[in-house]
Amino acid sequence: MKRHIPGLHSRQRDRESALEGLFLVCVDAASYRWHPQKPFLSVRFVVLEPEPFAARSLSGRLYCTERALWKLNWFLRDFGYDPELLNQDQVDEKALLKLRGVVRTSHVTLNGRSFQNLEAFAPAGEWEEASCEAAAGTHEQRNSDDL
Repeated sequence: MKRHIPGLHSRQRDRESALEGLFLVCVDAASYRWHPQKPFLSVRFVVLEPEPFAARSLSGRLYCTERALWKLNWFLRDFGYDPELLNQDQVDEKALLKLRGVVRTSHVTLNGRSFQNLEAFAPAGEWEEASCEAAAGTHEQRNSDDL
């Protein structure tokens, strides 16, 4: 039996779009996906902070093409991935689990589809400083909007 529930699809989209900004996260799942032109590492994070978003999850892709390896390397270094495995050009999906760090996200819409963009990374130890700077930037933006 099918049931019509008005607004069901739009609520999910609104919930996902709210996860834009700076977050302290933990890697919940990771898997390598082979594609002929653009292989990628699919990563699912669980938000630890800020508190209003705690326990929510977000997913993103880190491409493994030659041009995009700098971003994958940045993620691995800042999240405390095993340097020995990194020096051997190896990514162990199990070793990625429970790694913590800071991620800045945004949404990008291409051809009508919305994607979570992983814009920047930082070590978990920099969360306090990064979150304070982000809050100050938001506060300054709001004050300038009032003028």
